[in-house]
Amino acid sequence: MQFIDEATIRVEAGKGGHGALSFRREKYVARGGPDGGDGGDGGDVVLVADVGLNTLVDFRYQPLYRARNGQPGSGRQKTGAGGDDMRVKVPVGTSIIDEETLESIGDLVKHGEELVVARGGHRGIGNAHFKTSTNRAPRRTTPGDPGEHRVLRLQLKLLADVGLLGLPNAGKSTLISAVSAARPKVADYPFTTLVPNLGVVGAGGDGAFVIADIPGLIEGAAEGAGLGVQFLRHLARTRILLHLVDVMPPDSSDPLANAEVIEGELMRYSRSLAEKPIWMLLTKTDIISAEDLAELEQRFQARFPDRPLFLISSATRAGLDELVNTLRTAVTEFRSAVESDEKLAEQLALQEQAISEDVLTSALTRRAQKKDAFAAIPKPATEGDQSDDSDDDDHDVEVVYVDG
Repeated sequence: MQFIDEATIRVEAGKGGHGALSFRREKYVARGGPDGGDGGDGGDVVLVADVGLNTLVDFRYQPLYRARNGQPGSGRQKTGAGGDDMRVKVPVGTSIIDEETLESIGDLVKHGEELVVARGGHRGIGNAHFKTSTNRAPRRTTPGDPGEHRVLRLQLKLLADVGLLGLPNAGKSTLISAVSAARPKVADYPFTTLVPNLGVVGAGGDGAFVIADIPGLIEGAAEGAGLGVQFLRHLARTRILLHLVDVMPPDSSDPLANAEVIEGELMRYSRSLAEKPIWMLLTKTDIISAEDLAELEQRFQARFPDRPLFLISSATRAGLDELVNTLRTAVTEFRSAVESDEKLAEQLALQEQAISEDVLTSALTRRAQKKDAFAAIPKPATEGDQSDDSDDDDHDVEVVYVDG
């Protein structure tokens, strides 16, 4: 199945049914009076989180969702039927943003959680309600209200405890395949990971946790270079970030300089995301001498003194048991702290909201850049657009094409 983590949809709630204009007409009942009933309320559009979904690809092919309208009222004070709600299933971890106001409407993070994104119109009132002692035969009714219409942007953020980041070919996919049952594509060339992957470590136990692997970052990622920046939002809900660094890069670059590049890109993309706990992992330690590895370890400890540092090799499994056990303990303690400390939970919610705002700003910036690039493409001359250059030798003419 194709992995899509962002989609734009239009939702339209149902209109309320009109109130009825009716008078009672029965044999042997003179001047029966008004008996027009009310209309029915319009249906709502409701998003429902479903753990069985893991992509927004369906919304690319079905972008419009309408709830049913309420039915009009009728005589004998009969109320019209209410419109059925439109219930739309989305993956767990979906954030909903109003495309016009850029307001964050909500997040669906638990299976079965629901969110009304468009309210149905209120029903109209029939003429039976307007009868008074001075107006025995009212001909007044009210129409049903229109339902809400919205354009929404859905953004999927994978729910994971631990997130992996680093340059392409730093060993992220190999690590997640070594510690879990996930089997992402692994090859000896960069950019083998094109979409995020999830792996469950220690499935079935209380200490199980989920690792998220995203495509590698490159220099300039915060400005839209490469693929990784498009998926950084999936690290928003992680508890710990593991920064993987190849101890012997294929291009003979300095591992510490590579690490600083990723740190800089992460900070430019979202300062709030960069403030999450980050652990440093020196990978592929089986291909470097012990002396060079010890020197590199000292350099990283001096540069990042406050961060845990692990030396691992996914190929030989060196250091993996220690890493997994330490992660399991940290994730378990973190979960307990969040459940028992309301203040900490509030701080995390504020941090996640800040990251969401950074994600939205980055997405809008990339969209504007693409639009500007498209507008700058010279448009082909149409038939009849011919000019005589001989008459324009003394004039500088600037032509600006505006898209749209």
